[in-house]
Amino acid sequence: MTDTKTGFTDEERAAMKQRAEELRSTKGLKGAAKLARELEACVKAIDSLTGTDKAVATALHKIVSEEAPDLDPKTFYGFPAYARDGKVVVFYQPASKFKTRYGTVNFDDTANLDDGEMWPVSFAVIDVTEDATERIRQLVRRAVG
Repeated sequence: MTDTKTGFTDEERAAMKQRAEELRSTKGLKGAAKLARELEACVKAIDSLTGTDKAVATALHKIVSEEAPDLDPKTFYGFPAYARDGKVVVFYQPASKFKTRYGTVNFDDTANLDDGEMWPVSFAVIDVTEDATERIRQLVRRAVG
């Protein structure tokens, strides 16, 4: 339901509160301590998921750790995310978060996916198949290349 005063749904307001908490949880931390806290939050976010959302987030986590180990795991509005120099490159938005039909693997503007005047940056994933896993793997490689 959308609040007529703010224009945000309950889910959107919850995500914004989650993001504020993410920022508070690492305030004052630096280096390894900050990275450890962010990794813990990312793993916790994945562990809290169920079904296809958990399967996709787990697959993405594995793919990123294999293909782009220089990306740092963290959360981004409560989503499992992976960043370089603090800037998100790729994240998973679970279907359960906003009660949508499918979850999406999303690439932020720091990802190197540019292809002419227009290119996709969000990919619906309805099942973790061999083909889907390979496609995500290729996208992650390209995004960090």
